[in-house]
Amino acid sequence: PEWSSSPFQQLSGVTQTCATKTVGWDNVAYFCYPFTVEMFYTQEDEGVFPYSLPQWPVLYFEVLSLDFWQRYRVEGYGSLVLPACPGVHTLTIPTWRPVDLGTVAEMRRFFIGGSPELEDLTYIRIPSTFKGKRLSRFGFRTETTGSVTFRLCCLQQSKAFLENSALRQRMQSVLDRLGGFSQQSSVYNVLEAFQRARRRMQEARESLPQDLINTSASTV
Repeated sequence: PEWSSSPFQQLSGVTQTCATKTVGWDNVAYFCYPFTVEMFYTQEDEGVFPYSLPQWPVLYFEVLSLDFWQRYRVEGYGSLVLPACPGVHTLTIPTWRPVDLGTVAEMRRFFIGGSPELEDLTYIRIPSTFKGKRLSRFGFRTETTGSVTFRLCCLQQSKAFLENSALRQRMQSVLDRLGGFSQQSSVYNVLEAFQRARRRMQEARESLPQDLINTSASTV
C-alpha cells in the first residue's frame, strides 16, 4: 500500500540459466544478474496521529533447476523485504519448496521432473487474497532447500531530506553570523575597556598636584 511505480517499470523478470559449481558441500550458482527498480512512496494522510510506518516493498523470487534432459523442478521460494536504510546491503535469504506426502511424488520429481508449485507467489508471505487477522498454514508441508544471496544498492530521495539540509545550511549561516558578531563585540568590548582605562588615567593625572608631577618627572 501507498507505493507506486512508473507504468513503464518492469517489476518481474527471469534470470539466465547458470551452471553450478561445487563449493565445499554445496552446489553454488553465481547468477550476477543485475536489476533496477524505482518506486515512489506517497503518504496521503500526513496529519493523522499516530503516524503509521510505511510497509516497504517485498521482492518475491522462485528458483528453478533444469537438467540435461530439459526437465525442470522447483527448487525453492523466498521473499525479501527491501532495506529501509540507503547504502549497500548483502542479504542471504533461505528458500523452501512444497512437498507431497509419500515417496511416489519424490520419485516422480526425480525421474520425470516437475514438482508442486505455488499459483500465487504472494503466498510465500501473506497472500494477496487474505482478509482475516490470522493466517493458518496447517497441513502445508515444506522442506528447506538452500539460500539465495542478494547484493542491493539502495538510494533514497525525498523533499524532506532537501528541506532538512537547507535548514541545516541556514542554521549554519546564522551561527556563522552570530560567531562573527560575537568576535566583533569582543573587539569592541576590549577597545571600550581600553578607552575607559585611558580616561581614568587622564583623570587621575589631572587630579594630582602639579609639583608632585614635576618631582616624579625629574626623578624618572
